[in-house]
Amino acid sequence: ETVVTVLPEPVHVKGVFSQVLAQPPSTGSHKDRLFIDCSTIDPATSKEVAHTVTATQQGNFVDAPMSGGVVGATAGTLTFMLGAPSSLLQRAEPVLMMMGKRVLHCGDQGAGLVGKLANNYLLAINNIATCEAMNLGIKAGLDPKVLANVINVSTGKCWPSEVNNPVKGVVEGSPAGRDYGGGFGISLMKKDLGLALQAASEAGAQLELGDKANEVYDLAAKDERCKGKDFSVVYRYLGGKE
Repeated sequence: ETVVTVLPEPVHVKGVFSQVLAQPPSTGSHKDRLFIDCSTIDPATSKEVAHTVTATQQGNFVDAPMSGGVVGATAGTLTFMLGAPSSLLQRAEPVLMMMGKRVLHCGDQGAGLVGKLANNYLLAINNIATCEAMNLGIKAGLDPKVLANVINVSTGKCWPSEVNNPVKGVVEGSPAGRDYGGGFGISLMKKDLGLALQAASEAGAQLELGDKANEVYDLAAKDERCKGKDFSVVYRYLGGKE
């Protein structure tokens, strides 16, 4: 038996598994049951749940947070960052490949979440920097498309500049072209950044830009002009020309 879970917050993961593990086993042993949790939560909570699953002899628990969003989920092109012992790869990978196109084994249980949070920390910083750079260039007189082209053929190129550019008209189909609707919500970015900061603190990793970035997302998420929008709406929060 294989069970896949995707839940919003650490508290939901702990709550669901406390209920699942409290149920008396049905016929047969649960020792071979595999839980694949695709939630983006903190590694410490994931390890705690994994320990409980193993200690109660109710199976194995691995983490496999995903990247690709709603578009990737719909198209079946998600990337999964898997944290699992090598002995479970042959069981976990085929299941994940039914939902995505790539499985990256990051290490033992919990490692997938570390990889996901490190990536999203960088994404959070790059998004703010892209919004600031576009705002700087445009207010100094550059055409948005010309500026984006300069960045995207130079060393500043990144996903927010090339794929999710925060300025309307630069990238066709980006959230900026539909009043920042859809995409990756700013509240979700704020959540993931907070989890990354927590993980960094627990690991003893120094993050110089994290607290300031967290403040920017916190203020932007509360701004009525930005609330509920894609995280590239930081450009609007910064006073960018639309």
